[in-house]
Amino acid sequence: MTQSQNTNAARQALTDTIIAAKAKKDLSFEQIAEGTGLNDVFVTAALLAQHPLPAKAAQKVGETLGLNEDEIALLQTIPLRGSVENHMPTDPTIYRFYEVMQVYGTTLKALVHEQFGDGIMSAINFKMDLKKVADPEGGERVVITLDGKFLPYKPF
Repeated sequence: MTQSQNTNAARQALTDTIIAAKAKKDLSFEQIAEGTGLNDVFVTAALLAQHPLPAKAAQKVGETLGLNEDEIALLQTIPLRGSVENHMPTDPTIYRFYEVMQVYGTTLKALVHEQFGDGIMSAINFKMDLKKVADPEGGERVVITLDGKFLPYKPF
């Protein structure tokens, strides 16, 4: 039976265990996701307590990280989502995403509405990808693709 969490305490404690095991084994999130059949972004979000993992994926991750059966079962529970507290984030990486939404949020909203109509981009029927690419001016660039189904508002 599918179970869910009503606080984030248990999943956060598991996240701490996962991060410690990841560091001890010197693994990347991509390496942990190998063999799960899932995108490494989704698996990473699950390991950071934002998604449940399907049973087979949870078992594979558990084997890779050396988790016990209770921890593997906990990975399959529906978490209490939302990793940013109810204040402006202070972590520089998370803050930059917040800043992007502050600067470009109304632009994205206007363009989505202009091209699709009145509605939203689903964060449930959703895919995300992250890639590192060379910058022609030197260094590297972060390319993030957000791919969500458009859900129109319906009058009732």
